[in-house]
Amino acid sequence: MPVQHILRLATVFAFVAIGAPAAAEQDFGAWLLELRAEASSKGISEATLDAALNGVVPIPRVVELDRKQPEFTLTFDEYMQRVVPESRVQKGREKLAENRELLDEVSRKYGVQPQFIVAFWGVETDFGRVTGGFKVIPALATLAHDGRRSTFFRKELFHALSIIDGGHIKADDMLGSWAGAMGQPQFMPSSFTGYAVDYDGDGRKDIWTTKADVFGSAANYLSRYGWRGDERWGREVKLPQGFDVSLLGDKTQKPVTEWSALGVTLPDGDVLPNSDIEAFVVMPEKDKGPAFLAYKNYSVILKWNRSHYYALAVGRLADRIAGG
Repeated sequence: MPVQHILRLATVFAFVAIGAPAAAEQDFGAWLLELRAEASSKGISEATLDAALNGVVPIPRVVELDRKQPEFTLTFDEYMQRVVPESRVQKGREKLAENRELLDEVSRKYGVQPQFIVAFWGVETDFGRVTGGFKVIPALATLAHDGRRSTFFRKELFHALSIIDGGHIKADDMLGSWAGAMGQPQFMPSSFTGYAVDYDGDGRKDIWTTKADVFGSAANYLSRYGWRGDERWGREVKLPQGFDVSLLGDKTQKPVTEWSALGVTLPDGDVLPNSDIEAFVVMPEKDKGPAFLAYKNYSVILKWNRSHYYALAVGRLADRIAGG
């Protein structure tokens, strides 16, 4: 980013912080007027634009979080201990039991097993407990005005405005993460417009407070990306001594029987199931640690979040919730 822009942005935030009407702050105001005009041309109503954009100013904390680099990298075991602790497994089993009738109904409609819906719910927001405390419109406006990823966040901001305009939620109630991920499944606005469903039929797609819409929307997302309701996500395996590491990754897919012929076994050394399911080998820490055979559903999890740690956490949590 050009130094001049960084300095101008810093000046904007300095004046906003102390509430002084400076030229730099007016720069954001001029940008917001232009964005409002474009939103209006896209059919967003004036009432929605007033409710969502009046009084919006940049949020310095959002830019700080966007710039922040991780101070350390978790190992795979550390990540699993943090994301799939025994307490979350037990809570997941309780949530599965509490919502069994609804989850089974959603599962029949979309072909996604209940334990996976609950696992995504648990990993994303601890079963709806932690959904983010930022107002989505100001957060997205901050990131759309900022130069680093402005094109992406500008599109997300228009999606968010259309969601409000559709009557699904009020602007003040649209809360999410600093990056705009919303509600109990943490959908970005574009994911909401593409995959959220009004499962309870009340005329609103409410992923913030209505479990039927939360479960239905998550299942619809997975289903649309090709989830297979009669398959698992994958399984942990043991690789033979001298395994060819060039075979790692989704570029090399083989039936389970072929991996077995290459010496891949279950962790205890037993033979793999006699199956023609296509699979690929994943080692999350590349040259050490556990290895996994990953199936089609694993690839669908990666559509939700491109992290192998994340995908393995969802898969393991789902297995544990189901009693594995």
